[in-house]
Amino acid sequence: MSSPQYSIPHLPLPFDLETKDILKQLNQANRRLAELKGVALTIPNEQILISTLTLQEAKDSSEIENIVTTQDDLYQGAAAAISELAVNAATKEVLNYREALEHGFHLVTQKKVLTSSIIKEIQALLEHNSAGFRSVPGTALKRSDGVVIYTPPQDRQTILNLMDNLERFINNDNLSDLDPLIKLAIIHHQFESIHPFYDGNGRTGRIICVLYLVLTGRLDLPILYISRYITHNKGEYYRLIQAIRDQSNDNKAEWESWILFILKGIEETAIETTRLVKGISRLMTAFKSILRPKFGKQYRHELLNNLFFHPYTKVEFLEKELNVSRQTATRYLNEVTKTGLIQKIRVGRNHYYINIPLMQLFLSVSDTPKEKTTLSVESVSEQS
Repeated sequence: MSSPQYSIPHLPLPFDLETKDILKQLNQANRRLAELKGVALTIPNEQILISTLTLQEAKDSSEIENIVTTQDDLYQGAAAAISELAVNAATKEVLNYREALEHGFHLVTQKKVLTSSIIKEIQALLEHNSAGFRSVPGTALKRSDGVVIYTPPQDRQTILNLMDNLERFINNDNLSDLDPLIKLAIIHHQFESIHPFYDGNGRTGRIICVLYLVLTGRLDLPILYISRYITHNKGEYYRLIQAIRDQSNDNKAEWESWILFILKGIEETAIETTRLVKGISRLMTAFKSILRPKFGKQYRHELLNNLFFHPYTKVEFLEKELNVSRQTATRYLNEVTKTGLIQKIRVGRNHYYINIPLMQLFLSVSDTPKEKTTLSVESVSEQS
């Protein structure tokens, strides 16, 4: 059904959304987020989580837009990009997403606000253009058969007014005393309905969700896997978004269903991400218990950090991060390879050293079939 007549409301919404069902689900979501926030502290170097988990989020969010890349291509591409080598188009798109997410995280933690200006910077990095908000009419959301299902605002001034209102709703707590997680659901729907950009609205909107959790203190790091939940429930996600637009005159019930969907998604993805972070923590401890005695006085904690910051590491990465010669970096990696903790492969002219247990951990929470590897996560501590 086409809904070109949906009149986007100014926020806050004019009705009470703290129903019994929403408050019950809200409690569960907040509890799981608090657990995730605490578990993240067990990783001594927060950059490891930012690097690895934002890349996973970038992969999942891009898949919603049918930008698909494999885990191998993704991490080889990430390593290649650092070395300023060419990467395929889909992988480049995913790496752009991670760059935009990390840039947004930096701005939000520095400025303590999430403004339209920051949102435009995020979208510009995603799409590698500076077109900004739409100023030319003609944008419509269509099904695969060409039927228009929603027409967002066409007038530039209307878009600017709505984004100004959204910015105030995001940053001014005096406008609404709703819990931040309820507000997040409203913010996401509002942004996707405004559809302020020519391209990249979906991915920009999902980045806003993660950054809003950081802005409101629900998380310290941008590590929630919200996009995987949307991918697994894509049909329901779009149905609930559209249901609010279809019942624009009296849509409190549709708003409640949408908010419950998002709160459930936050709960489920927080549980999954907590499991993943715990897995990374266990792996780092296991690696350290093997590498420290092996290298003795030559052990460097930067070596451990490198193997987890770069699941596909290279000699030049270790050379730079340990400030050692290429010969020494190569020796380190070859000795680690002998333990079975990492695997050396050659792709073209490049050699990569793969953190096999970490890659298996990522595969265990993705839809990608598990590839045969030489080492299981559970057996790491048994290697010598």
